[in-house]
Amino acid sequence: MTFLTIFLVLVGINVALVAVSLISVSQKSKTSAQKLSKKPTSVIYPLDLLTTSYKKAV
Repeated sequence: MTFLTIFLVLVGINVALVAVSLISVSQKSKTSAQKLSKKPTSVIYPLDLLTTSYKKAV
């Protein structure tokens, strides 16, 4: 086998793996979007960073 043959085989395998990955991601995004629409929203509380007091280290 020449270098070019090995290179083309590896490129072909890479293209196949990328295609399978993209297909699975698109299927997961459809199902997760449906799950998110059914999930109730949670309350996010603000952080109180301005009134924090620090003790002197030394």
